[in-house]
Amino acid sequence: MSPQLSIVISTLGNHEGLRRVLDGYEAQTETDFEVLVGADIAEADPGAVTAAVGERSYPVRIVNAQLPGASANRNAGWRAASAPLVAFADNDTIPDPDWVAEHVGWHREHPEDEVGVLGLVRWADEVEVTPFMRWLDHGIQFDYPAIEGIEAGWGRLYCANVSLKRAFVERVGGFDEVHFPYGYEDLDFGYRANELGLRLLFNRAAVAQHLRAYGLDFYERRVRRIAFAEREFVRLHPDVEPYFFNLYSAALEAAPAKGRGRSLIGRIPRATPLLGARAWSSADLYFRQRLAPAFLEAWEQAGAHVPDGPLTGELDSPG
Repeated sequence: MSPQLSIVISTLGNHEGLRRVLDGYEAQTETDFEVLVGADIAEADPGAVTAAVGERSYPVRIVNAQLPGASANRNAGWRAASAPLVAFADNDTIPDPDWVAEHVGWHREHPEDEVGVLGLVRWADEVEVTPFMRWLDHGIQFDYPAIEGIEAGWGRLYCANVSLKRAFVERVGGFDEVHFPYGYEDLDFGYRANELGLRLLFNRAAVAQHLRAYGLDFYERRVRRIAFAEREFVRLHPDVEPYFFNLYSAALEAAPAKGRGRSLIGRIPRATPLLGARAWSSADLYFRQRLAPAFLEAWEQAGAHVPDGPLTGELDSPG
């Protein structure tokens, strides 16, 4: 008998994180699921992936794609899936015990093929959340605070925590392995899914805890890859504005920010009258100005490429 849900996890490196994520599925209150680990073809130590998977109380398989990248890994996973529902997760997002039950329950309430369910990714309790990491949650890495009600919109289809009907994923055509091996691959999927009627619902109770901590130095490298991917995205979808290009370009047009408010944003909610708005505005401009040079340099480099293949920029491990 087929399971209700197939969970696809793209992985490259981060073997200890993968092990802990798979441990999280051991604790699920709903146990009718399988896991497919999409091990990247560029994995330097396949044996470490096998060891992280180990022996589990639930069905788990390792699948491999023919190309490197999260898109290929996820495609290999959903194509091998046995369930009518497919969830996508990362190798550094540990599910809370009700994660499977929440995804499956919402699909049961919304059986239409075009309905997907977005879960919440929050920083893990063990991770020290810096002001910079708090800033990332507001439209940079994720954009959960901007979602009103349950309608998330296609632009927030985050493959760190989302579930879809397998038949609908097939209709969309899966992920674009060539143009978006890693970076903007979920946004590109969301765009094409939206053209086929995607309705993405936000379930705040389907929680996954993000194990990674990010600093400015790391993110300066990451935005280079984002720049390459965004330039390719707007080339293929010219009706969409280049979100990060506009964000970082505008930052450099402003006077240099001192960023005095950045130390406060971890303690003061953005909605706090007067002080909250001032602190967040100060921090926002400061962080954007710090990241803008790396992003815009990579954007120009991407423009020098002949657009007949993928523009991937600098990569880090999927997940």
